[in-house]
Amino acid sequence: MALSVDIKLVLDGFRLEVAHEFELGGITALFGASGAGKSLLLRVISGLERGASGRVSFEGEAWQGARFVPTAKRGIGYVFQDARLFEHLDVAGNLHFAARRSGSNRFDAVVKTLDLGPLLGRRVAMLSGGEKQRVAMGRTLLTNPRLLLMDEPLAALDHARKTRLIPYIARLPEAFGLPVIYVTHSVEEVTRLADRMVVLANGKVLAAGGVADTLARLDITEASGKFEAGSVVRAVVTGQDMQFRLTEMEVAGQGLSMPASAVKTGAELRLRIRARDVAIAVGRPEGLSIRNVLRGQVIEIVQETETAFAELLLDIGGGQRLRARITRASVAELGLAVGDTVYALVKSVSFDRRALPKR
Repeated sequence: MALSVDIKLVLDGFRLEVAHEFELGGITALFGASGAGKSLLLRVISGLERGASGRVSFEGEAWQGARFVPTAKRGIGYVFQDARLFEHLDVAGNLHFAARRSGSNRFDAVVKTLDLGPLLGRRVAMLSGGEKQRVAMGRTLLTNPRLLLMDEPLAALDHARKTRLIPYIARLPEAFGLPVIYVTHSVEEVTRLADRMVVLANGKVLAAGGVADTLARLDITEASGKFEAGSVVRAVVTGQDMQFRLTEMEVAGQGLSMPASAVKTGAELRLRIRARDVAIAVGRPEGLSIRNVLRGQVIEIVQETETAFAELLLDIGGGQRLRARITRASVAELGLAVGDTVYALVKSVSFDRRALPKR
């Protein structure tokens, strides 16, 4: 599936200019800092924002260009930051309202997939924020959309509720054969949910591609934020160390461990490593409490002359890359240069223990 967008829009002094072919399938994260234009672009795609000039098409069907197709006829489902449920109806009433209007036969499948059975008789006012969002997703799915747009659906939730809701979102594409475009400024959400990502900055596409390759790029720091910047690596679980409660893994043929997690030997994981949690040594270190050491080659160094820091990009083998954020003084003292072989020291606690199995 493909969504083609070539639009320009100036709104309240902000300029959105996007020409991009979205490769759809699974979950595509539309990622960027606040104010990058993510939600505005989603509104253009959906037809809720009519002020843009240019073209929008889905699967070869023109939604905007020579003619403008209204939102109701685009076959789009839209999940907003706020649930926007009907307060005078209970959960079942909200779901049946959507099912009756669309003639959907998905009711039982939606209720099962989103675990809504226990909520059906509850009034909206009695639901938690996460429960409201599950019901909102269910109601949207019952409109039989061809494309699901989600505009930061977890933004108003605390961390615990976000963690509980993420697995429900992750299963939607497979359960309903439905591509999802998911707007977020959270690197963690991208890591745990997305199959690919499009990075937006200042109203333009800055980068696009697979999650691991895109997050490894040093030029997206503006969008990801220096604190959360990092890498996604693929790991295979090789065993469990029951004595020390560690999960042993292999990344690019090199051993790693993290605090014990309930994953099976042979399972493939995606793990997030923050650049700020990676230190660099020019020789293999000994006598340290840090157990995770990855050998790699420096392939890029970006000096931030306005700060004390520099960003390094390492090739750790197997097509995988790792980012490190260290001081410029350290770069100079170690004499680091592109092509050098170095050792990346990674604290176990920097791994995202909630990483999802690779889909």
